[in-house]
Amino acid sequence: MSDKEVLREQIVMRMQTDNPWWTTGRIPGDIDKMHRRAYIDMLYEQVSSNAIRRAIVLMGPRRVGKTILIYHTIARLIANGVSPQRIVYLSVDTPIYNGFSLERLLLMANAALMSEANDLRGFYVFYDEVQYLKDWELHLKSLVDTYRQTRFVVSGSATAALHMKSRESGAGRFHDFILPPLTFNEFLHLQDMGHLMVRRDLQWNGKPIRGYDTINITELNKQFLRYINYGGYPEVVFSPEIQQDPSRYMQHDIVDKVMLKDLPNLYGISDTQELYRLFIHIAYRSGEEFTVEDLSQTSGIRKDVIRRYLTYLESAFLIKVIHRVDVNARKMQRITRFKIYLTNPSLRCALFAPLSNADPAVGSMVETAIFAQRIQRDDEELYYANWKMGRKDGEVDMVALDRLRQKPSWAVEIKWSDRYFEHPGELKSLLSFIEQNDCQNEAIVTSMTRFGTQVLQRVNLLFIPAAVYAYQLGKNTLESRKSSLRMSN
Repeated sequence: MSDKEVLREQIVMRMQTDNPWWTTGRIPGDIDKMHRRAYIDMLYEQVSSNAIRRAIVLMGPRRVGKTILIYHTIARLIANGVSPQRIVYLSVDTPIYNGFSLERLLLMANAALMSEANDLRGFYVFYDEVQYLKDWELHLKSLVDTYRQTRFVVSGSATAALHMKSRESGAGRFHDFILPPLTFNEFLHLQDMGHLMVRRDLQWNGKPIRGYDTINITELNKQFLRYINYGGYPEVVFSPEIQQDPSRYMQHDIVDKVMLKDLPNLYGISDTQELYRLFIHIAYRSGEEFTVEDLSQTSGIRKDVIRRYLTYLESAFLIKVIHRVDVNARKMQRITRFKIYLTNPSLRCALFAPLSNADPAVGSMVETAIFAQRIQRDDEELYYANWKMGRKDGEVDMVALDRLRQKPSWAVEIKWSDRYFEHPGELKSLLSFIEQNDCQNEAIVTSMTRFGTQVLQRVNLLFIPAAVYAYQLGKNTLESRKSSLRMSN
């Protein structure tokens, strides 16, 4: 047997191992038993839809469950009548596949299925970890154009690289699907703790809206703190062993690989330690206000390099930069100050230590967690407000500007305390902002346990426990993305 024949036989064996449904008709049992992420419905709808012939680029941070989501999508395809022999899964980072194009791998898989090499109609083809193939976007574009009745899905963890190349080469042919870290509502439901939440109708802008409450605020707050420390990654949620030493898992598998592999490969970063040092500084202070000048002085990194690094970290979905408006909700012409949030609060735990309820930093991480539920939506622009109030600065934590009107549609003050429910007059900045802007004389204030409305200076302040509000935001974000998906189809 020649070397080529040996290699081909080994590749066929590997493909058969990675596609057990070809013979068994089902995905591996241990994966099938895993809880489904809430995003499975949206991805399946995209994969199974024939309305628009585009490849799907599934991207997201490392370890958020992209591969498992693919397997669960395959299971649903089979359950809904798709032949298992028309579903192909190929992990591009498999060493034996090195040097083969996407099309060549597909044809070899088809040959392994003993079907006609040119009959790929109705196939569903999944390429995992596609960023390891050079010029993958050109390969995929060619496949979409050549095999018009075949559905292609590619995924990868180098979010920045995939997003950039998808935009550059896949216009009109690719659809980006971003899988975020776990939201708080997913965190509860994956652990079968959704029973803690109940529906509660709220009044907003004079109209009833769907809201939520909890049957046990003490237990919910306990779970919210667990979410802040461990909750962004499905694997950590279900592993007490990892929770005993989260830095060993999350720092090595998530932060280090992004800093030392993904970003340097994409942007040609030579001083990875410099980038890492900046990220550590930001992660420890998530939710604080920064300036480029302060960051430069603290880190010893040039200001132009700081700006580039912030762009890199944001494109890698590690941070989110939130810009400032003034008391009249006007954007700053010259951006000098801004806030930076981790996109996943548990990254801080991975780098430092778990937070307790008494930790001075817990308030900032509650704020980070609430922002993390909301940054997936693009129907409104998120800002924070900051301005001079006499000798002090006035500030509102979260302000949404309507894209069309460029006016504030709502404002939220994020607190991890019940003090302001008893003393709402202390919320001077929030009250001043509401008076200056058309916010229907209403605002939301989060608390630790208190739920209710306080009226002050003709302003209705709706107090909602922070954990309940985080749950509601995550739920609403999911519904918003589903609605956008239906409209795009």
